[in-house]
Amino acid sequence: MQWKWGKLFFLDHTCSSSLALLWMLVGLNVVDVTGSQQGIPLSVVKLWASAFGGEIKSISAKYSGSQLLQKKYKEFEKSVRVEEIDGLKLVKNLAVRMEEVFRKKAEATRRLVEAAEEAHHEHEDNPDLQYEYFNAVLINEVDEEGNNVELGGEFLLEPNDHFNNLSVNLSLSVVQVPTNMYNKDPDIVNGVYWSEALNKVFVDNFERDPTLIWQYFGSAKGFFRQYPGVKWHPDEHGVIGFDCRNRKWYIQAATSPKDVVILVDVSGSMKGLRLTIARQTVSSILDTLGDDDFFNIIAYNQEIHYVEPCLNGTLVRADRANKDHFREHLDKLFAKGIGLLGDALTEAFTILSNFNQTGHGSLCSQAIMLVTDGATEMYDDVFERHNWPERKVRIFPYLIGRESAFADNLKWMACANKGYFSQISTLADVQENVMRYLHVMSRPKVIDHEHDTVWTEAYVDSALSQAHKLNDKAGPSLMTTVAMPVFSTKNETKNQGILLGVAGTDIPLQELTKLIPKHMVGIHGYAFAITNNGYILTHPDLRPLYQQGKKRRKPNYSSVDLSEVEWEDKDDILRNAMVNRRTGTFSMEVKKTVDRGRRVLIMHNDYYYTDIKGTPFSLGVALSRGHGKFFFRGNVSVEAGLRDLEQPDVALADEWTYCNTEEQHEHRHLTQIQAIKLFMTGRRPHLKCDRELIKEVLFDAVVTAPLEAYWTGLALNKSENSDKGVEIAFLGTRTGLSRTNLFVPADQLSNRDFLTAEDKEGVFNADHFPLWYKRAAEQVPGTFIYSIPFSTALENKSVVLASTAIQLLDDRKSPIVAAVGIQMKLEYFQRKFWTACRQCTALDGKCSISCDNDDINCYLIDNNGFILVSEEHVQTGLFFGEVEGVVMNKLLQMGSFKRITLYDYQALCKEYAGSSDSARTLSDPFTVVKMLLTELVIFLLEFNLYSWWNVDLSVKAQRSRGKTMMVPCDTEYPAFVSERTIKETTGNIDCGGCIRSFVIQQIPSSNLFMVVVDNKCDCSSAPPVTMDPIEIILKFQKDRKKPESCHPFHPEENAMECGSATRLCSRLASLLLPVLAVAVSR
Repeated sequence: MQWKWGKLFFLDHTCSSSLALLWMLVGLNVVDVTGSQQGIPLSVVKLWASAFGGEIKSISAKYSGSQLLQKKYKEFEKSVRVEEIDGLKLVKNLAVRMEEVFRKKAEATRRLVEAAEEAHHEHEDNPDLQYEYFNAVLINEVDEEGNNVELGGEFLLEPNDHFNNLSVNLSLSVVQVPTNMYNKDPDIVNGVYWSEALNKVFVDNFERDPTLIWQYFGSAKGFFRQYPGVKWHPDEHGVIGFDCRNRKWYIQAATSPKDVVILVDVSGSMKGLRLTIARQTVSSILDTLGDDDFFNIIAYNQEIHYVEPCLNGTLVRADRANKDHFREHLDKLFAKGIGLLGDALTEAFTILSNFNQTGHGSLCSQAIMLVTDGATEMYDDVFERHNWPERKVRIFPYLIGRESAFADNLKWMACANKGYFSQISTLADVQENVMRYLHVMSRPKVIDHEHDTVWTEAYVDSALSQAHKLNDKAGPSLMTTVAMPVFSTKNETKNQGILLGVAGTDIPLQELTKLIPKHMVGIHGYAFAITNNGYILTHPDLRPLYQQGKKRRKPNYSSVDLSEVEWEDKDDILRNAMVNRRTGTFSMEVKKTVDRGRRVLIMHNDYYYTDIKGTPFSLGVALSRGHGKFFFRGNVSVEAGLRDLEQPDVALADEWTYCNTEEQHEHRHLTQIQAIKLFMTGRRPHLKCDRELIKEVLFDAVVTAPLEAYWTGLALNKSENSDKGVEIAFLGTRTGLSRTNLFVPADQLSNRDFLTAEDKEGVFNADHFPLWYKRAAEQVPGTFIYSIPFSTALENKSVVLASTAIQLLDDRKSPIVAAVGIQMKLEYFQRKFWTACRQCTALDGKCSISCDNDDINCYLIDNNGFILVSEEHVQTGLFFGEVEGVVMNKLLQMGSFKRITLYDYQALCKEYAGSSDSARTLSDPFTVVKMLLTELVIFLLEFNLYSWWNVDLSVKAQRSRGKTMMVPCDTEYPAFVSERTIKETTGNIDCGGCIRSFVIQQIPSSNLFMVVVDNKCDCSSAPPVTMDPIEIILKFQKDRKKPESCHPFHPEENAMECGSATRLCSRLASLLLPVLAVAVSR
């Protein structure tokens, strides 16, 4: 079950559409007119459009070489073989390849687990052990005298591009210890000592599989051993916030899925610091819950208060959005009255029982977390009614504060219900004490000795990124982790079920996308994968990062559901089939956004899906109907192909895999072209290459080779392009091959980012074809598509791109084999437009209208309504409706353009942090002063320096007041597309008695329209037509497939290991023995 939360509010200008309609109904009288209008002769506009269209197409065709390339492909038309792609076969083959990648990583992890368990089995703990190890923070650090610090030492580090160009040591691992733990604690020293045996396995794994990246062991004691060795860096406060035990990979591997009810005491005795510690305790518990877990939070005094009243009596999935939502409500808790714990326990048991009977939830372990400052009785009657003798629900009491008057009752509850008791006195105690419940929950799995393999959703570990000082312009990369638990195998600890830790290996999702045969899925096709919860593992429409000074992770980037990107599947047919790991097909019409979501392509997709064996993931492939379902095979000699492939103007797609140069260390220095040459000439037979793809690349290299000489001839002819208006010619083929030619020196380019890695949408990528290629493919053959790139328009890099597609055959089933285009200066393009607009048919040369006149506005817009040319230069790149709202509304009414509603379920909206009730309360100066005065003594008594510095500051940092925050939201927004069948339109608009006329005329062989508007009437009172989004409320529940492994309890489990149970007074022990006797007899 998944819940999405939203608030209904409008972004800037979001009322524009409704206001526009109201304005038209009340203040306008729109008059349809056929034929030309007085003052704007249709024949003149048509002449201008024809003149400009002929001129600009001539330039585009000439400098791009489109006609030559079309001719060259036509010459091979009879020798190539066109094939329809078998989508089901394609997805099954891809699933097998991904399965092999995952299997190798799982095997590497299993070798770590076996080595760790053997090393621990041979080790005898020594509380006096002294051992110097390489501490990740202290390595290569020296003191004031220049000597190595303790636990530091000289540690050789060398840059390695396989590890984000970090300086690493490929022979040794390093050990990280959380800031709040003592580096020389005997438990840590002993654990570090025996886990040194993993160094040999780390190195061996990397030699077996050079595609491996980070390997590690996270200890239950808190330390983290990482390979390869790398130096860690604290944050500005001198703190490293990383604790391996609250990472999802650790928690998923250590425990089974669970349903949890958290009870928080808000009676009067919990006022002040105790309630602060209680909130932090609940927040830490939430940190330990993952996407396979379900929870709810109940606050109690003399009444039961659901923290989220809308979720009375149920549980919700512990995804990021839900946990954050509940955290916001924790700030609103306040203490008063008396605490009726019996009622709260009864409510918690009832929820767990009822929810389990519905078939929802984890259907595995169940627990009640009790956060309180005491219990006046043991409530054995409640447990007898709801939990004994099976004791399916574990009880984990957390006693808040230093008082121990009621500790015995809480200890008894834990021991009588297979739980664990902890006492939390300060904020610094919270994390360590919360973590202890994980060891109890892991006992059944340990005793069963089940090394369940778990896989995480897509994620980026921000703490690791910060500690490693990653500085990647593209932002941190997504990965998934395969992890397995490590158990103590010593006979004397068997029934205690001791978890030693978790071993894991990271898998960059980029490694999976490299397996996708982009040349087979086509221009608009793509592959994607999801988890058992329906969350996206990889998908071209997943946007995990946003820009704000630097690349940042979106708050809910790891829990984006498939239905949020394939949102046209309203009934979740595709999603549910994939969640349930079925194999099949599905079809639907889709609206795919491009160019930063501002443009839309409407097409029909066929989906093919299957499961990836050995993982909880499912794989899908989408193919667009028409040219996207067909592929062709050509054939040329290897010698000719290699000769043309090595020409200096040729490049291959960086993120496509023609040859796998990662698997063997000796191949890593090779470029793809070098690897292809070695493979095809037989000099490196061990190279793993895609022979079929390479054959097609060689074919494309031969067919496109004449353009290199053609472009060179144009560049050398000084009479051509004398004003340097055309800057670049380029082409791309279906195999990821591209050629470029500069007509001006590189340092004189108006937009130097185009066709570079900086221009993500303009190059062949791991999951998409270039934007200019994709848009050209959807136009009528022979038509050029023109646009101003939004990325460059915003930065005032004034260029226009023109591109056209090259078809192999003359029918709908023909594959699009290539696209060619040019980049020209915007000023050059606009000059051609204004020159064409000065033509007229009058014999005396006196034109009836002119764009130079103040009472006429002339525009050039594209098929999505964006302005390329305007008399006001600042309007370039704007949406036409923002400038001429009245005219745009009329065009929509007449069908010249149509509005398409789109949805963005990965949007971010601005929210003022100081607007919430809790923020206003804490920011009130009198409240703050009162709190400080009343709590100062308690803080001095109970806080050590670390707890104040680390925990309190981190909490304040997370809840910064009075600042604008970017928060996840769901939005609806419009896009606009021209109607292809309408070539020209005219109309009159009554602006308060003044008639305003306009003419729109399509530019031949293009996606452009000339719009001429009579400027004599003032229609400025009409609101603009904008593309601004509005936030929408979306709340839905989704199916999921629960993990197959479940270990809720074990008959050999030692329930006496329940906190401080050994110090129970004789009275409590005598009460507990009958309960245990019943359990043993079962």
